[in-house]
Amino acid sequence: MAAAREVRPASPRRGVRHHPTLAGLAELPARDRAYQDLRYRILTGRLAPGTTLLETELAALLSLSRTPVREAAIRLAEEGLLEIRPRHGITVRSLSPGDVRDILDVFSALEIKAVELVARRGISAAEAARLDALLDRMERNTAAGDIARWSDLDDDFHSSLVALCNNPRLQRTLGEYWGQQYLARQMVVRLRPLPLQSDIEHREIMAAIKAGDPAAARAAHTRHRDRADHLQLSLLHAHLSGAQPGPAPIPRTPEQEESP
Repeated sequence: MAAAREVRPASPRRGVRHHPTLAGLAELPARDRAYQDLRYRILTGRLAPGTTLLETELAALLSLSRTPVREAAIRLAEEGLLEIRPRHGITVRSLSPGDVRDILDVFSALEIKAVELVARRGISAAEAARLDALLDRMERNTAAGDIARWSDLDDDFHSSLVALCNNPRLQRTLGEYWGQQYLARQMVVRLRPLPLQSDIEHREIMAAIKAGDPAAARAAHTRHRDRADHLQLSLLHAHLSGAQPGPAPIPRTPEQEESP
């Protein structure tokens, strides 16, 4: 095991994933209030995929002037949640399985790199304790069969890892895809089996990070993302078609990771 290293504690912020909430909305400037309110309505399904509204209608819905609403819509369009068509209105984007596959290809590759960077950087005892506490809570929710709460904590765990990677550009890029993958996750969360394998894989990832082993952390997180992404896409296809989801692939060993 690598020797303990002195590392500067990372910021406790949630990294790239920001659960939809209206907390503190009234204190925000109009531009940020428009963004948070509109984003909340999209991610919680209050504005369903395919909904089209004129800018004036959105402004009336949010009780704001058109300028901050326009700025918020542009920002959300850049995040892939809205489509703006001049003179035709603003539409909440729908995600096809192909869209979700493309999003996960990018999202997972960047998250795997982030975990490798965390292992290389090293984590403090306090940071390790916070992550271990999240895993303890996730395992208790698995035992209780509370998949929805487990999913929220899973988001917190992955976000906390990314927040420790010390690469703001990587974090910003992941943030651009977060809302889209969140929508896809919410579509299938009630179809998920008990996440027993994910709990095991999270512990393997943490062991590699604590050991200061970037290669092992990368291999463990790659196996985890490969299986989890396959499961999410399978559940999404089942949700859209009414079919039963197929089994997730058996995770690869580190030796298989290195095979051609």
